[in-house]
Amino acid sequence: MSSRLQHELQQSRPFSTPAEEASLALLRTASRLDRLLLQKLRPYKLTPPQYNLLRILRGAGSKGLACGQLSDRMISLDPDVTRLLDRLEKRGLISRQRGQKDRRVVTTKITDEGAKLIAPIDDVVDGLHVQIFQNTRTEDTRHLIDVLASLRSFIDTQMNDAE
Repeated sequence: MSSRLQHELQQSRPFSTPAEEASLALLRTASRLDRLLLQKLRPYKLTPPQYNLLRILRGAGSKGLACGQLSDRMISLDPDVTRLLDRLEKRGLISRQRGQKDRRVVTTKITDEGAKLIAPIDDVVDGLHVQIFQNTRTEDTRHLIDVLASLRSFIDTQMNDAE
């Protein structure tokens, strides 16, 4: 009997291991979640990475953050955070200032306009998260959180070992 993912992918050959199927299911689910979030953010003319950056900067407060710090805090790694920041700055949603002591350091802050833009989006995104898990028991959701944390920890270890 073929699995649901095997059917979705129109794959005739079974997965070689449950681990392969789980990994691919995780990637496919993350992709769908990203597309759904993109749909919800479209009316605000934001992409998920842009929204993520604005939320991070809001959380950083008046101190702001350097580009490297922003990259470290992003949900999905983006190789070109500078390009994302350029677009947000062009729209007046963020401001950037070069450091006085070290001119190489550029501190980014969210503007009042940026904070106003994302305030109503929080409810939309929070509602989306609740909707996605509405048919999942709380204990299953918590178990999923633990499993995903364990996977990220193992992956981080593997990436650090490879460096």
